[in-house]
Amino acid sequence: MIRGLANFVEDMTSGTRLPKQVDSRPFTVGKNIANTPGAVVYRSEVLELIQYVPTTEQVHARPLLIVPPQINKYYAFDLTPAKSIAQWSLGSGVQTFVASWRNPTRQDADWGFDAYVAALEQAVDAMRDITGSPDVNVWGACSGGITLTAFLGYLAARGKRKVHSATVTVCVLDTSSVRNTTAGLFVTPATIAAARAASRKRGVVEGTDLAKMFAWMRPNDLIWNYVVNNYLLGNDPPAYDILFWNNDTTRLPARLHADFLALFESNPFPNAGKLRIRGAKVDMSKIDVDAYVVAGLTDHITPWPGVYQTARLYGGSSSTFVLSNSGHIQSLINPPGNPRAWFMAGPAGAATPEGWLEGQGKTEGSWWPHWRDWIRARSEALKPAPGVLGSKKHPSLGAAPGSYVLER
Repeated sequence: MIRGLANFVEDMTSGTRLPKQVDSRPFTVGKNIANTPGAVVYRSEVLELIQYVPTTEQVHARPLLIVPPQINKYYAFDLTPAKSIAQWSLGSGVQTFVASWRNPTRQDADWGFDAYVAALEQAVDAMRDITGSPDVNVWGACSGGITLTAFLGYLAARGKRKVHSATVTVCVLDTSSVRNTTAGLFVTPATIAAARAASRKRGVVEGTDLAKMFAWMRPNDLIWNYVVNNYLLGNDPPAYDILFWNNDTTRLPARLHADFLALFESNPFPNAGKLRIRGAKVDMSKIDVDAYVVAGLTDHITPWPGVYQTARLYGGSSSTFVLSNSGHIQSLINPPGNPRAWFMAGPAGAATPEGWLEGQGKTEGSWWPHWRDWIRARSEALKPAPGVLGSKKHPSLGAAPGSYVLER
């Protein structure tokens, strides 16, 4: 009881005022988590571009850029080696790069979609110089997938062919599909106006505030479970790598927060011309890339029917839609070896998610090997792996994981 009371007092005097979900003491970024060898090969005020050391003697000519959410740090894609998407991609012979977003402060309040899209184009141009490939493949997750889609819409409007294919995971673009879900309860006109005013006043949205919102979307699992464990039983929370990452929060600049909120008001992706990026009108029908879209069956943040509509917006029958039997993060971090894992995969040709589901059969195991076949087919021929990272124009600026991921 005394230990439980001590845990309660510690949590109530912390920034979140919620039960602690994870024992973070065993983890150190760059040591036993986010430790895939690589180098920062480009840096702007918005992001660092990390190039990983190839692990195969030959690599595909067309590289991959991973675009993580801005509301978390990038290493969801590079947890422990057994759970590292970056290492899986490297083992597939894919030249792998990742964008590590800077953790913004009040001075960066004006960073919005325009700033993040410009940063992505600069990163892609650096990759093209380093690898010699005229275009790249991209992977965007959650809010990173929204930003990535805005980037692709901008490229299409400008007639620029810099991206060949897009992997988009746990990402809802059509906001009408989530208005009647748990997530939709948090985005009424009143809450949107209040949230926009609050972030404008403070300059940023604190990561702890976002963490509280997501926790209250699943209170039994993310709050009351830890009340019992930490306070009533007096136990320490678990030392779990995914929860460590999830609690390593970041801020959002006020302008980007307002841009995300505006998506719920104008729903621009299914409505051409309602979103402007750097002066260009975004029209999803102009985005001509192969798409591989992944959703989680039990995802409470980006419900799978909404993610299915993302696949439809990317071209429907020309898009591959994958439904994994897991939640928001677990559907992403889904390495082979889980005996309970299964997925469904097929073209997003059906008009409705229910119609698509009726025509699918289950495949046992992780969807990662399925994606490996898909991405290899879109990564060009093999060539000898580079002996050094970067290029003359973009030399190494320091070892991975870089400096931005360590900023508080």
